[in-house]
Amino acid sequence: MTELRNLVVVFGDQLDLDAAAFDTFDASTDAVWMAEVVDESTHVWSSKPRTAMFIAAMRHFALALQTAGRRLHYTRLDAPDNAGSLAAQLEADILRLKPAALVMTEPGDWRVLQAIKALAQAQGLPLDIREDRHFFGSIADFAAHAKGRKSLRMEYFYREQRKRHRVLMQGDEPVGGQWNFDADNRESFGAAGPGAVPPRAAFEPDTITREVIALVNARFAGHPGRLDSFAWPVTRAQALQSLQAFIRERLPLFGRYQDAMWPGNPWLYHAHLSAALNLKLLNPREVVAAAEAAHSNGQAPLASAEGFIRQILGWREYTRGVYWTGMPAYLDGNTLDAQQDLPGWFWTGATDMACLRDALAQTLEHGYANHIQRLMVTGLYTLMLGVQPRQVHAWYLAVYVDAVEWVELPNTLGMSQYADGGVMGSKPYIATGKYIQRMSPHCKGCRYDPAQRSGDSACPFTTLYWDFLMRHEAAMARNPRMTLQVKNVAKLTDAQKQAVSDRAAAIRSGEVGAAHG
Repeated sequence: MTELRNLVVVFGDQLDLDAAAFDTFDASTDAVWMAEVVDESTHVWSSKPRTAMFIAAMRHFALALQTAGRRLHYTRLDAPDNAGSLAAQLEADILRLKPAALVMTEPGDWRVLQAIKALAQAQGLPLDIREDRHFFGSIADFAAHAKGRKSLRMEYFYREQRKRHRVLMQGDEPVGGQWNFDADNRESFGAAGPGAVPPRAAFEPDTITREVIALVNARFAGHPGRLDSFAWPVTRAQALQSLQAFIRERLPLFGRYQDAMWPGNPWLYHAHLSAALNLKLLNPREVVAAAEAAHSNGQAPLASAEGFIRQILGWREYTRGVYWTGMPAYLDGNTLDAQQDLPGWFWTGATDMACLRDALAQTLEHGYANHIQRLMVTGLYTLMLGVQPRQVHAWYLAVYVDAVEWVELPNTLGMSQYADGGVMGSKPYIATGKYIQRMSPHCKGCRYDPAQRSGDSACPFTTLYWDFLMRHEAAMARNPRMTLQVKNVAKLTDAQKQAVSDRAAAIRSGEVGAAHG
């Protein structure tokens, strides 16, 4: 057997034939290494849809590698000699294959990076870690942007990105004369509802994916979620079809309704592309270019195209920068000293709150919820309840098919839970149940009244909103964006405050919110 020069390590979120790790690949002297391991589904209690998404996409990518003539060493989850973790499996294969060096693209998880670096050092092997070209900018680029700034704000970073990459620009000015059309993108569906929404871009599982579904159902039978309706894109070709369908069918109304919700309708006008992007089946440059072209060609209004591009070119890149410049300390952020346990019904959906029940049901069914459900339903509830941030992080990382830690952690711990003290968001995103009532009809079918802050019929969101302001009144008073909300606390009588506190205590104890019977 030819001596192995480079063993190219590829993880489940690096499914790109053009990744930097392959730049010097020589089919006669190099080989690719991939492994499915149980630890990636158990270090957090990964849902069945998330595990199936990763493994199905990995197995299809393995075929693409072989078709491209790249020698592959691939360990399946059910292999009898599977070592159980990425580091342990790689160590076993290093001892067997005896490569001269390891090569990999930057991973998306600090934990994985540390494990592989430690392994390479222990084995005395050179480790060539290459920049992830999948992103518009590098980690070093973001660090340079952040250097010397008293505070980081995505909007300023986003404008720099627009200028640097010449996206939606006319000379030095933004197309349409303004950078951000967010104010135009907050409509609800109204009483008539969303109407005939285009069907989701769904893909019937092929033989490989069906085998994965059977394996996950058997191996992770006790894990949350279901696979009955699994139809995510797991190949590059399917991901491209999903992108084309979104641009054609959903982008025109994406902006207007990106914050709207409707019971029993998980897909609406959202893109459903984040999993394909985060597994590297799609490149963000082609996604942004497609949206920009749709506006230029008159297929989509500027507010929709800009709103979507901001998510990719702005938030996605910004989030990655925050993660890698903040780790590992970022993981321990808990500015509000939240110590409550996550309610057990987050894993089952067994709650009598209509909005949460709907969001959790679709999350467990599809491994998906749109950004407003994550921020302003599940995230809003855990923030105001005071759940320990790492527990919230573990849940989000576990249940969503697009969850890779570099993107999930800052969005959860920072943007949603305000545990980073304002790095990701300048204020906590808190609201009463009236917000959910305005953006959806969930409250019509709910036993709780969003207008009530205390008493048996009070909406837990409304109770917890006032309780949050009371508990954090001093800290919030120092935030200029929270001044008006904090001032409203002073208008409450002592009796009203006590009623809120009593109701909040009942919610935290589990007496309120969990479905019974």
